[in-house]
This record gives sequence, structure tokens and C-alpha cells, in this order.
Amino acid sequence: MEQQLDMLVDKVVAELQKKLTEMARQTGHPKEQKHDEAAAHETAGEEQPVVAEEPVRMAQVPHPKWQEGLVELLDSTPARIGVWRTGVRPLTKTMLQLRRDHAAAVDAVYGEVSQPLLDEFSLFTVETQYDNTENYLKRPDMGRILNDEGVRLLQERCQKRPQVQIVVSDGLSASAVDANLRDVLPSLMDSLKSYGLTCGTSFFVKGGRVASMDHIGELLQPEVLVLLIGERPGLVTAHSMSAYMCYRPRKGMVESERTVISNIHRQGTSPIEAGAHIGTILSKMLEQKASGVKLVL
Repeated sequence: MEQQLDMLVDKVVAELQKKLTEMARQTGHPKEQKHDEAAAHETAGEEQPVVAEEPVRMAQVPHPKWQEGLVELLDSTPARIGVWRTGVRPLTKTMLQLRRDHAAAVDAVYGEVSQPLLDEFSLFTVETQYDNTENYLKRPDMGRILNDEGVRLLQERCQKRPQVQIVVSDGLSASAVDANLRDVLPSLMDSLKSYGLTCGTSFFVKGGRVASMDHIGELLQPEVLVLLIGERPGLVTAHSMSAYMCYRPRKGMVESERTVISNIHRQGTSPIEAGAHIGTILSKMLEQKASGVKLVL
């Protein structure tokens, strides 16, 4: 999807450049010609996709005073650095990409996880007391407790006192679940199997916060629990997932008792590698009977 949007941005910029060129030729105005040159510079070398790691990003900065430092900076982060400008505004392509990424972040928060994806892994859905997205954003406490129907479903359908309990939640990014679950979950299950660990009844929590694992822990009493949840989206990626793990989760737990792997996405922590590593951490939790700062990794 991101590659398709990049292609769309490239097409829009190319069309703008074409129109500017035609205007410059028709009017012959020096300012138009100068603007045309700036637009040509903006789109130069854009036949290849713009990737965070590629040095081609620095082509937007004409004659940098410290080229080596700029290259090193660009190679160290996907953040928007050295995007340059045309007049007093950012380049057209930079502005379009910014609006694209902002829209993706909004969609991630307000979107819903694909039901066919949940069906693929036989994940039934329970909800918290969040009621709607606006309440979810303003009242984090409502996303920490399951509603009455959710409690009933867990009591009816879930195995009690499992060794490992897997929970999936949209959190602040439904897109993160859609983008990563097909890689993370099978890898995690394979990892658990390799360590000889058994898993309870996995399910999906709609409108969940991290601390919802405490309420679930009270209800199902697993030895260890892992919550795969969508992270707050940003302008680098809207598809980042976290895995929060805890030994004997219960109400009243403090954050230092949780262990987390964050930035799980294709440009960060590899989803497949993350799934395997989660299994390793859970096995160590069971061995040491601890999680968070007390766990030795």
C-alpha cells in the first residue's frame, strides 16, 4: 500500500512539473523559469522509490556544507531530515508524503482490524468498556477493563490457568495488527512449541489498552501472558506493533513488572524475528518466575 501511494505521489509531482514547464515555455517569465528549475530539481532522480536508508534522499539539499555528516545523519534515521524547500514552503513531494503519512496515522487509529484476518487465526472478539473511539482516546481507563459481555465470553470459551495466554488487540493502530499478525503469530506459536510450552485460547480485544492484560489475568489466571497490540502511529510508520509480556498478570501491577518488545514492523524489528524472540522471553519468565525489571535476559 505504501509503495502504491509513493507511486501516486510521484505521478502527481510529475504532472505538476509538466504543467510548470508548459507555463514557463508559454510565458518565458524568468521567475517561472526559476520555479521550473526548482521543480525539476525536486523531482530529479525520483524514478526509484524513496527509501529511508537510501543516500538519494540528500539529493534534495543543494550543495550541503557538510555532505558526509548529512549522509551519516540520513543513514541513521528514517526521520524527515534535509528535505529542503522551494521558497518558504517544503517541496511539493515532501508535503504530499507528509499528508499521506498523517492520513495513514489517522486511519490506523480510527480503523478496524480485518475480520477475515481474525477468522484466519480463529480469534473471537471481546470488547473493553471504551464504547467508541473518542472515549478510547480521552478515557484510557475505559480500555483497561473488559465489558460484561467480554467477561462472560472469556469465562465460557477460554481455557483457565493456561501456561501461556496470547491476546491480540488493536490498541492505537488497527493497521499494525493487519500488517504484522500473519508473521508474528505463527512465528510465536512455533517458538512456544520448540520450548515445549502450551498455549491457552487466543482471542482479540477491541479497544484494548496495555493494562487490559491485568483484568484478563485476573479472569484466566495464566502463568504468563503476551499482549500483541498496535502502537501509537507516527509519521514514519503507522504499522508498528508492541508485545507486552507479564508473569502472572493481575490487577494493581506496575509498569516495571512488564517486559516489552516494541517497534515490530517491516522497517523496525522484523515481525518473524519478534515472534521467535517473544517465545524465548516467555520461556525465561516461566523459568525465573519473573517479568519486567526482575527478569534476567
